[in-house]
Amino acid sequence: MTQKAENGRIRNIAIIAHVDHGKTTLVDAMFKQSGVFREGKEIDERIMDSMDLERERGITIAAKNCSVIWEGIKTNILDTPGHADFGAEVERALSMVEGAILLVDASEGPLPQTRFVLKKALQANLKIITVINKIDRADARIQEVLDEIYDLFIDLDATDEQIDFPVLYAIGRDGLAKREMEDDSKDLQPLFETILDFIPPPVYKENEPFQMLVSDLGHSDYTGRLAIGKIANGQVSSKDELVLIGKEGTPKSIRISSLQLYQGTVLAVAPSAEPGDIAVVSGTDEFEIGDTICTKEQPKPLPRITVDEPTVSMRFTISDSPFSGMEGKLVQSSRIRERLEKEALANVAVSVEDSREKGVFIVKGRGEFQMAILVETMRREGFELCVGRPEVIYKTGPKGETLEPVETLYVDCDEEFTGVVTEKLSIRKGRLTNLVNRRGMVAMEFSVPSRALIGYRDEFLTDTKGTGIMNAIFEGYEPYRGDFPTRRTGSLISDRKGRAVPYALYNLEPRGRLVISPGTPVYKGMIIGEHSKHNDLEVNPCKEKKLTNMRASGKDDSTVCAPVKPLTLEHALNFLNEDEMVEVTPKSIRIRKRDLHGSRKL
Repeated sequence: MTQKAENGRIRNIAIIAHVDHGKTTLVDAMFKQSGVFREGKEIDERIMDSMDLERERGITIAAKNCSVIWEGIKTNILDTPGHADFGAEVERALSMVEGAILLVDASEGPLPQTRFVLKKALQANLKIITVINKIDRADARIQEVLDEIYDLFIDLDATDEQIDFPVLYAIGRDGLAKREMEDDSKDLQPLFETILDFIPPPVYKENEPFQMLVSDLGHSDYTGRLAIGKIANGQVSSKDELVLIGKEGTPKSIRISSLQLYQGTVLAVAPSAEPGDIAVVSGTDEFEIGDTICTKEQPKPLPRITVDEPTVSMRFTISDSPFSGMEGKLVQSSRIRERLEKEALANVAVSVEDSREKGVFIVKGRGEFQMAILVETMRREGFELCVGRPEVIYKTGPKGETLEPVETLYVDCDEEFTGVVTEKLSIRKGRLTNLVNRRGMVAMEFSVPSRALIGYRDEFLTDTKGTGIMNAIFEGYEPYRGDFPTRRTGSLISDRKGRAVPYALYNLEPRGRLVISPGTPVYKGMIIGEHSKHNDLEVNPCKEKKLTNMRASGKDDSTVCAPVKPLTLEHALNFLNEDEMVEVTPKSIRIRKRDLHGSRKL
């Protein structure tokens, strides 16, 4: 029988938390104190947020790997996203680690995404270290938050062993952690010591051949596609002759052309790697997430990574507007399809299907936010395309009934807004399941269909005057709850091509809320605003004031237009009706009718 052994020279951990609870800032401090950077070197904040979108939004979108060395032991750290829409990133990261640091804000406490990522970690049977961060906040409520964390563990059916977790108190920004609040700690030494003492080293089977599960993919301009994963058993060296086992189960011969390991924030070429190492290998462009790399002599596949099913779909198609090709470099359907397939390869939560319409692709994912990030990324790469309204994916039950995705919605708002929020969500078939009043601030939980949340966020912020907080977690499928009205207003549609002028827009303001400003190029079928009534209305935003040679007896009316809120991609997607689309280019975001020349519901 094969003996199990431990590689005591390595620890693999993930950092899990709700959005904006300080994961990436804490990793920065761990880098500085472990000697990753030479003294005096200038470094940016939030080093692990390498994507422009991550830096702009202050969130982690893609899981990333790095390592630190403390007392001669290498700790591989995986910084994971905190948003449920990027759940596949979390699941991939957790497949490579033996433990996790659960980071919780000392004031906000465990929030919905905390529940989501912790549930995944407990299901993977990982050892958990809890760190209560930002203990220097004026509104910190440390003991209450700790009690809420214990309640959360119990609520998620954690075992007695899992509930017996160590607790540390930290200020990630200042790079300090302490075991007790009264301790006089000046650095992160207590955290490093707890990781080495509490997180188990990776376990492997002695005398077993090499096996590695591909948990993530990368790309190098020099070596092509990169496979990233933890070595489950055996050792590997550069230039080894191995096999790749994919979905079909048929071994394909490959040769390792490059083997790299993480050193701090960068990859370094390594002659060999041992069990428990998180390795990056190249050798073929056929790597896919979930594949197993192993030896030719004993090809044994590891269990493939599985993720939750997609719940939202969106139409992606080429732009056929009169402005097509004027701002984007990549406009062909073949290029759009190629980019979407590349995304599906790198992200197991995304799938791409052809539709019955030529040049239209159906992209399925975990949430509308994930879709918005994909579209935003593509427009920054130079793509020009059109996307439709996000739609939920229905399923058929065992008795032939229609099932729809349902989410638990967590709402925090002032007591005075409780009525309007409850009313709006009940119209959308939401059910109030819990309500707690915390000295004027109300925390409510609703069970709502996923389709109820599409387009609701802007309305929610308006109803709560910008003070409400809303988070949702996918719970599963339930019988269809019935129809409800979506957007109750129509659209203001341009009836011609031209450029919007102040005189025309000023006179259209009483008709509804505009989304364009003077000087904006428009075309027939483009939506320039929201009509105050339920029907669509064709208007002329290019109409100029007629000039005469007669002097006016009085002063002309002022034509100063009201300021227009810049149209973001999320706002545009939330605004859409079923027969409308968003045209996305590297420079512009426009809303339009799907059929530019079809009949209007006037």
